[in-house]
Order: sequence, then C-alpha cells, then structure tokens
Amino acid sequence: MARDMLRRFVVCLVLTVPILILTPEVQGLFGLSLDVPYGDLWLLALSTVVFVYGGWPFLTGLVREVRNRLPGMMTLIGLAISIAYVYSAASVLYLGGSVFFWELATLIDVMLLGHYLEMRSVAGASRALEELAKVLPAEADLLRDGQVVKVRSEELGPGDMVLVRPGSKVPADGSVVDGVSEVNESLLTGESRPIPKAPGQEVIGGSVNGDGSLTVRITRTGRDTYLGQVVDLVRTAQESRSRSQDLADRAALALTIIAIVSGAVTFAAWLLFDGDAGFAVERAVTVMVICCPHALGLAIPLVVATSTVLAARSGFLVRERDAFERARNVDVVVFDKTGTLTEGDFGLVAIKPAEGVGEDDALRLAAAVEASSEHSIARGILDAARARGLSWSEATNYRNIPGRGAVATVDGEEHAMLSPSALEDHGVKENVPDIAELARGGRTVVLLTRGRRALAAFALADRTRKESAEAISRLRSEGVRTMMITGDSDEVAAEVTRELGIDEYRAAVPPAGKAAVVQEMQGGSVVAMVGDGINDAPALVQADVGIAIGAGTDVAVGSADIILIRDDPRDVPAIIALSRRTYSKMVQNLIYATGYNAVAIPLAAGALAPWGIVLTPAAGAALMSISTIVVAVNARLLR
Repeated sequence: MARDMLRRFVVCLVLTVPILILTPEVQGLFGLSLDVPYGDLWLLALSTVVFVYGGWPFLTGLVREVRNRLPGMMTLIGLAISIAYVYSAASVLYLGGSVFFWELATLIDVMLLGHYLEMRSVAGASRALEELAKVLPAEADLLRDGQVVKVRSEELGPGDMVLVRPGSKVPADGSVVDGVSEVNESLLTGESRPIPKAPGQEVIGGSVNGDGSLTVRITRTGRDTYLGQVVDLVRTAQESRSRSQDLADRAALALTIIAIVSGAVTFAAWLLFDGDAGFAVERAVTVMVICCPHALGLAIPLVVATSTVLAARSGFLVRERDAFERARNVDVVVFDKTGTLTEGDFGLVAIKPAEGVGEDDALRLAAAVEASSEHSIARGILDAARARGLSWSEATNYRNIPGRGAVATVDGEEHAMLSPSALEDHGVKENVPDIAELARGGRTVVLLTRGRRALAAFALADRTRKESAEAISRLRSEGVRTMMITGDSDEVAAEVTRELGIDEYRAAVPPAGKAAVVQEMQGGSVVAMVGDGINDAPALVQADVGIAIGAGTDVAVGSADIILIRDDPRDVPAIIALSRRTYSKMVQNLIYATGYNAVAIPLAAGALAPWGIVLTPAAGAALMSISTIVVAVNARLLR
C-alpha cells in the first residue's frame, strides 16, 4: 500500500509541474506571461488525471466511510478535492470563473506524500515483528541415524534431535540432552548474562550457543515456541483496540462534523457577504482541509505500536491493552512471595560452626553427606558449596532418615545432617548452638554432627531476590503502596516484609484466598497483582492489572494481562512508568493533532482576508501534513 501511495505521488508530482507552468497566477509570481493554445483545456486534462489517479484513494475512502456511516479523514479530503475539481472544471467549460487546478494538484500531492510518510512510520513500528521472525536460523543440524543432516528449521518437529555447534543459534525450543555450554538469550529475554546450560535444562529457539556443543531434543516448533508466542502476543497487542483509540475515533468523528459544518458556513457566509463564488469555494475547501483528522487517526495507533514493541524489547509482553493503560493509575501493587519476591527454593543464609571448625570445612562435610539426597535442603547445601568452589569426599553408607535428616560415612567417620528435633534421638548434646537465634524469621535449621558433638548449624530459607528491595523502593518513591500475600507463616512473612520494606502483608493465605484479598484492596484503589501466573491465576484475573513474573518460556499464561519474561521484580515499576509515559504521549499527540485548529480554521475561513491574510488549500494541506509528521516523530520519541 505504501508503494502504491509513493507511485501515485511521483506521477502526480510530475503532472503538477506543467499544471503550475500553465497557471496564470503562478506565471505572475515569476513575472511571466505564457500564451499556450487551449491552455485552460490542457489544465483541465492534466488536472483530471491528477484528480482521478492521485485522488482515487481518497475518493474510494469517502465512499467507504459514507457507506459505513463513519465520516472521517477520507471524507474530508474527498469532499475537498471533489469541490475544487468540479468547480474548476465547470469554470473552464461553462462558468468562466476562477479555477483551482494548481491548488487541487498540490493538495493531492501533499496528501499523498503525507499518507506515504504515515504508512512508512506505521510499518516501521511493526517491522520489529519481522525482525523477531528472522531470529531463528534458516537451517539446523539434524541428528539422524548417527549422521548430521542439514535441514530447514521449519522442517523440525517435536522429538527431533539436533546438534547446536559453538557460536550457532538454537533452531527451536528444546531440552539439552548432552553437552555443557553457556547460551546468550539477551535478544529474546533481555537477560544480559550468558545462561549456563547442562543436560535436562531448556533452551530457547533463536538464542546463541557459546563455546560448547549441545545436543538438543526439540520440544516446541512454529507458533508454539517461545518466539512464536512472543510474535503472536505483540501482534495481538498492536491490533487490539483500547479506550484511548475509541476516544480518538470519537474525536475524529466530531472533527469531521465540525469540518463539514464549518466548510458549509464559510461558503455560505462569503457567498452572501462577498458574492465571489470562487473565493467562497476556496475558503470552504481550505477549512475542510485544515479540519481533516489525518494526524488524529495516527496519534493513538503509532503510540500503541511503539509502546508495545518497546515493552517486548524491555522484557515484558502486553496481552491486554486496556490493562496496560490502567497500569498508569495503579496505586497498590500486591506481590506473591514465593518465586516472585523470593527465589522460590531453599538457600543457605547462615553458618554457625563450632569452635575449632572452619565454615568451609563444615560446608564441605555437609555437602558430602547430602550429595546423594534429592531434598530441597540438600540442594541448598550443595549449591552453597559449589558457589564457594568447594570439593568434597565421596560419602559411603548413605541412609535417609525421613523427616529427620540423613547419615553417611565421610573420610571413615559417620556424620549426620539432622533437624533440631532429631538431636536427642541421636544423643547429640555437645556444642549445640542457640537454634532459636538461627531460626528467626522462619528459617529452617539443620545441624552437622559427628558422634555426640555438633560441628556446625546451617540456617536455610527461601531467599529474597536481590532485585526485590529495589523494586519495592521504586514503587514507594512513586507513591504506590505495596503488599505481600503468602501461604507461609506469619513469622516468615513478617521477616520478608521487614527485609524488603513492604507496607503490608497477609500470611497463611491459600491460593484460593488471594483473589479475595485483591478484591478487598480494590475498594477505592487500582490494584496490580504480581504472581507466577499459575497458582495465582484467580488473583491475577481479579486484579485491575494482572502481571505474571518469571514466566520464562511459558509466555502464554492465560490469566495475566502482562507477562514478564525475566525473574526481575524491578520490571513491575518499569511497566507502570512506561504506561504513564505512553499515556502522556497519547495526550500530547491528541493535542498536536487537533490543537492547531483553533488558529488554522479562522485563517482558513478568511477571518483575516480584509487585511490580505488568507490560507490557500495547498498551505492548509501543508499544515495538516506537518501536524501528521509531528505526531509521528513524537510517538517515536517514546523510545
């Protein structure tokens, strides 16, 4: 469509040159006087081509809008050029009055150029979808019968095994079967650091492999992939209508009525008081051009398209435009605790070794005992030992004591990892530390023992994310209240609330009760709920703005209005900030698109004509197009 507008503009621009040369008024501006045989008829012929060929998009648009009973931009332009052409043609053939062929030609030229520029601007905002689609590699190395076969990426299906070489892109979503490497997902998720990948971990199609080779089993292809869902969500958000767009449409309809009425009144007034039909037509045409809601039709969609793409590139995907617009008014943000403000699993937060025992030695022995366990406490101990770069001896004679701990032989001696309640049963009475102090805030405590002696006590907890405190601080600085809902005990909730600076908390709330808490908070407040998108689904739906955090590759969480790709609570205040900036740009664009009318319409109507100041149709078209360009540039400044 943009190419068609450009083609029509070029043809009409070429034809406008002889129209200008043949026009006596233009000749007079340059002190020329050309006597061309049948000059008026040549003007009529050339202008007819410009009117029909260049004006065709506007004439068909006029018919379409009238048929749909939704007069708007095309109606105004179509009426303006039709009045100018019909009156000028009648003047040449019958009336012998003034002609407006050069105004008609330049008006059509300017409008075609304006439409072309707008289409290019809109296409630019949507081009991000095409760029996303290009992220996937064209070919993949398929493993078939022990051989590597080159195939097109779209030929892959779930269950296929592919080889991802160092430095190449992952062809589709899958799970690592063999190999260890680091994968760069920054283009897709915004995570700046390469992510370590090992067997059993998922990889995203389009991410870039590091130095190691990976064998990947494909799990999702096509529209089911993470990238496919991102593209669908962005496209849906761009196409979805919002309340702001409806407001703009109503404003455009009102402006259309104003234009038609103003044009008719202007024509009648000049005809009545001046008697010059040509001047009356010129004023009416100029008024209608000035009133044209061309830029108004672009004001909201361009901001919507730009903000949607900007949001996707920033790591959050907008599913519901209305919810995104409501986010600017959010004054209460309710957070789920586990997996949202915290990491969602046990981590070591404190070690209290006995006298004469080093922290690293104690942690090394504890890791050896827990190495064979799959318990979450064991994983926390092992993760902490790995984070310190420790190595440990292989334990033997491992046995699990359900609900109490584990026992194993390490370096020829029996060691145990026990809960406090199991100490007495195992006769441990020496060097037992103050467990109450370690257990504050709902921490889980386990003790490393050897014989009757405690060697160290370890406190583990669901650790808060390092980004959570900053997210809460940002929200509070913007005047937004924060609340945390959790199913954990009051002690645990109080500790997290104190650590992060949250305004209020509700503890021991089951998943089914979270929606009721959100509903309670909605009395007089606009509430955003932030959760993992699954067990928080009822609360996410109940909230004015539902935000799923840490959705990872599962971006199609049906209960959330906005989906955060990263496990980063700081994206919540970022969403609110972007929503506020987006709304601000919408208001600015509506002002830019319509505000100039207060001055331009009186000038177009000829209010200053007695003092020699008049606005021609071409000048009116130029003003309209300038307004359109200003709106487009302002929308792009949202970036």
